[in-house]
Amino acid sequence: MTETELRQLCHTVLPGHRQPTPADTFAAMAAWCSANQVAHDTYGEGALIEQFEHKIASLLGYEAAVFCITGTMTQVTALRLACQDRGSRLVALHPTSHILRHERGNHELLDHFKGLIIGDPHRPWTVADLRAVPDALGAVQLELPMREIGGQTPSWDELEAIKRYCRDNNIHLHMDGARLWETQAAFGQPLPAICAGFDSTYVSLYKGIGGLGGAVLAGSRQFVERAREWFRRQGGNIIHRTPYVVAAAMQFDARLADMPRYFERTQWLYEVLRDYPAIAVNPASPQANMLHLHLPVSREKAIAIRNQVAREHGIWLFGRASHAALPGHSYVEWYVGDNLLGMEDAQVRKALDLLVQGF
Repeated sequence: MTETELRQLCHTVLPGHRQPTPADTFAAMAAWCSANQVAHDTYGEGALIEQFEHKIASLLGYEAAVFCITGTMTQVTALRLACQDRGSRLVALHPTSHILRHERGNHELLDHFKGLIIGDPHRPWTVADLRAVPDALGAVQLELPMREIGGQTPSWDELEAIKRYCRDNNIHLHMDGARLWETQAAFGQPLPAICAGFDSTYVSLYKGIGGLGGAVLAGSRQFVERAREWFRRQGGNIIHRTPYVVAAAMQFDARLADMPRYFERTQWLYEVLRDYPAIAVNPASPQANMLHLHLPVSREKAIAIRNQVAREHGIWLFGRASHAALPGHSYVEWYVGDNLLGMEDAQVRKALDLLVQGF
């Protein structure tokens, strides 16, 4: 039995949002399209997509925004254009940047820009890390929150210092905001205040929002129009974006409204985890509605525990398990979404009891 099949057999899933079947998703999309008289866009031109792009631009405090079929295409394109504008092909990236970890060298192989790794792999990079770079940077990328290190963020004062340094030194500051929506509750700041000082921001339409896929790039009107043309050049000019926009737009407002509740549930979860000292939590305090659980067992053992609990109790504890730095240790990710929000407290504790019993 595959991992997907085993997960589908479970009546209780802890991380993430509820996952409707394709039939249920498409039925909901059809009903929403009918209620809102949605017509297809044609190569990105149409009332729905243009209104949605404008909505996100306004929400984040930018002049304009454009849909892109993938975040991978979105970010390297934005950074390529930023480097052209600043006259340097050098982009500062954290060691856990999605570009470095998951995109198979596309920025180098497709000649977008040159990456320079800065900062500690276990902490957000700082303005001091930037000052230590002797080279002229075209751009820097900052992920908010940083998924690969448990959803960590810089402090608000540190973030403001980074913004000032980039502005004063003519460096394009780009935000990997795939999970930007999750950061607002932790910072306690409105979205335009978080984005202010970033020359461009990318957001995902499926990670926290729960859509089918797609991304949006926001920035100045001129920058966005140049990116739109580069998306076409790279094969991103699909004839109908409608399914992706509808899947996100029909639940967008409700998801954003729930983000503070997800963060409150995360804060509660941190308190519960104090009763399970065998599990170490990263970050040490909640900075977004996600966290890493560091387990005193190997990756293989963690997966075996997960699968056994799924088969015997119908509870899905986590998805991916990763090797930790210490031998015989591993870590897993919990994204606190609909599943944990709607779960009874006793049920969460039961799941944690089952996990710890397997150690």
